[in-house]
Amino acid sequence: MARILVVEDSVDLARALRTNLELEGHEVAVALDGERGLALVRSSRPDLIVLDLMIPKMDGYLLLRAVRGEGMHMPVLILTARSDEAEKVRGFRWGADDYVTKPFSLIELLARVEALLRRSRQATAVAAEQADAAVRFGTIEVHPSKRLVMRQGAPVPLRPKEFDLLMALVRRDGSVAQRAELLREVWGYKPAMVSRTIDTHIVELRRKLEDDPSSPRHFLTVRKTGYRFER
Repeated sequence: MARILVVEDSVDLARALRTNLELEGHEVAVALDGERGLALVRSSRPDLIVLDLMIPKMDGYLLLRAVRGEGMHMPVLILTARSDEAEKVRGFRWGADDYVTKPFSLIELLARVEALLRRSRQATAVAAEQADAAVRFGTIEVHPSKRLVMRQGAPVPLRPKEFDLLMALVRRDGSVAQRAELLREVWGYKPAMVSRTIDTHIVELRRKLEDDPSSPRHFLTVRKTGYRFER
């Protein structure tokens, strides 16, 4: 069973989708507009979203952009009457996983939902395996599932947010992490907020994990942008 959110302003179509998805064994919630849809995504974190593009209050593209912008990666299947190629490309670029145009075959739609859920479960299983794998750089060894950091065989005491920041940087290995992105992911701050919190935590990570904190090799500052982790 999966938790599915249907965001569709047609009451009849939303009811039909809900009924048939429930017959497949899923738990289904319905939102008739974009604002309600986004609120349900945030509160319930569904396993999959079926999303119409032409919905009131917040169109489907804006909802999709908000979901991906907040770091949520559940599969999204766009269901819409817009069939031209440019619309499809736009949907995929903004983070959609599949695109079905109206009118559609109900049997095909249900099959696509199951395929997306299957791939999502497989990706989750792979991610869980990777999360358990130790990360090594320099003399440091990080065990994510145990929230344990070792340096030359000895445990390094990290505060909870220091560890969370470490993992946020490690997951982006070699890529720049913007300050706003880190604030949102680790502390839950809105990107518009200004904070020196990250800077003080980076100083602590360098002090505890770098051979020479004044000339760091692993936790690098990217001027006017954020930070980058390098092995």
